[in-house]
Amino acid sequence: MAETRVRELKYRMMITDLLKVASESHTYQELSDFLGLSPPILSRYMRGHVLPSYNRAQGLYEKLMEITDIKAELKKRINFDEEGYFDNTPLVSEITWLKIMANYAMEKFAGRRVTKILTAAVDGIPCSTLVANLLDVDLLVAKETREVGINEFLEESFIPKGSAMRKTMYVPKASLKKKDSILIIDDVVRSGETIKALVDLVRNQRADIAGIYILVAVGDEWKKDLGEIISKESFEVLIEL
Repeated sequence: MAETRVRELKYRMMITDLLKVASESHTYQELSDFLGLSPPILSRYMRGHVLPSYNRAQGLYEKLMEITDIKAELKKRINFDEEGYFDNTPLVSEITWLKIMANYAMEKFAGRRVTKILTAAVDGIPCSTLVANLLDVDLLVAKETREVGINEFLEESFIPKGSAMRKTMYVPKASLKKKDSILIIDDVVRSGETIKALVDLVRNQRADIAGIYILVAVGDEWKKDLGEIISKESFEVLIEL
């Protein structure tokens, strides 16, 4: 019961973030009229001074999703330079968007058994931390170096395409158990090699993959490798570029 109440509270808190995003493309009066909320109540919800009840939050969520295209709004914030690289600041530092992306994951993977979140250092950490908080599970970060003070590591190596250097990812051995069901999160995927290495790392320990959540996928190359190792239903891509 306590766990249910906590999740309901987090769901109610999500409305504040969605209202902030909706207010960027709709006037205050439009939101008030569409949601059927008086201006004072709308103001309190938007500022987070008061939270809607769980039942009301569910209704507001459905209405806000009708008028707010989260994927499109986030995509507007991704600007490419002349060399084809993009600024991922909204993905790693803007707290409202980080919370929305985390809540999106909670919604999409609801009902799945998740015991831990796994991501690769470093830019996947902010969103992964919030998802772990929402799901009340531990966070594992795969790093490219062995940390001093940890005696045993699990590791997975691969050679990135177009590179002559072997890349190895490490996580503390004690952090990943056979009984675990892992949700893998990555901020940006181009080739899919990093995610594949994380999947192999988990499966080599005979743990389960609860799903893969990708914030931004660039191109189609990543689908070739990932489509072979996990069912399509376990994928969730927020934005495809």
